[in-house]
Amino acid sequence: MAGRPPARSAWQNSTACSSVAAEAPKPCIPVLAGPTASGKSALALNLAEHLGLEIVSMDSAQVYQGMDLGTAKPSAAERARVAHHLIDLVPPTASYSAAQFARDAEAAVRGILARGAKPLVVGGTMLYYRALTCGLSDLPPADIKLRATLDREAEARGWPAMHVELTRVDPASAARIEPQDRQRIQRALEVFRLTGQTLSALQGQRKGPAALEFLPLLLLPEDRAALHARIALRFEAMLAAGLVDELRVLRQRFALAESLPAMRAVGYRQAWQYLEGEIDAAALRQLGIEATRQLAKRQITWLRATPGERFDAFGETLFETLEARLKPWAKGLSALQQNSGFMS
Repeated sequence: MAGRPPARSAWQNSTACSSVAAEAPKPCIPVLAGPTASGKSALALNLAEHLGLEIVSMDSAQVYQGMDLGTAKPSAAERARVAHHLIDLVPPTASYSAAQFARDAEAAVRGILARGAKPLVVGGTMLYYRALTCGLSDLPPADIKLRATLDREAEARGWPAMHVELTRVDPASAARIEPQDRQRIQRALEVFRLTGQTLSALQGQRKGPAALEFLPLLLLPEDRAALHARIALRFEAMLAAGLVDELRVLRQRFALAESLPAMRAVGYRQAWQYLEGEIDAAALRQLGIEATRQLAKRQITWLRATPGERFDAFGETLFETLEARLKPWAKGLSALQQNSGFMS
């Protein structure tokens, strides 16, 4: 779940730590953010084990119960090694917004700190990062009936025509959205029809930032070809592990619809088309890989516009570099946690 980033100036008020010194007046929370297939989850798991951290997931698809393979959700064994939060929160029939994530993530972080433990926020959903660090305006939740109506209109007219409609009612949003980006076109039109206000205007009315401070650690792969190769291998592994069967079981357990937010997740959207007989196995593989590459491209665009410390996701000494970066932070946080008024 990543769109195009706002102008860089919109990020300047984000609550980012300039220092991780022990004398910081309030806790600073590291956020390890990177594109899909960049290896951030495995990296975070190793860092968490070595430094005694708990992971707070920042992934818009891992919140859904039963969606394990297509989201690269940490396994039961991995969760036994390191505590994970904000995974398996809601059924795939539910909506889960960035504003909900910000509230849940702040609560999870505060709970971890109150127990004397140390959190590490990890993920690639940059809208969630923005909500957590900058705050978001109150946007209406997804309206399943309206989305079905928009889907029917798009089926008759095509998504480029829907994009033209969006250009008329919300030119600022339309300028940031590609004519074939059905999910974001639909959301912008949905917000306008529900509220009478444009998505761009509402997003400009963001609430104030969260009370916590954050240390953004941004993974940006320098070798794009290597990222694309990893994406292809990972999606093929998901298919081999039974992604289609996983979705088939979910469709039997839940009253799912293609328009649900969960079913728009990369991999599940293409698997749905396969189960409906709209595409064959070869197209499933090709479209899934292409969609994942597009997602990674959007995430990288967000990351480049985000202030923070940057690291090559495939650097040979990445783990050692980040471990050295976080050790003084962990020591300083431990000292802060010993204060009697901490988190009061």
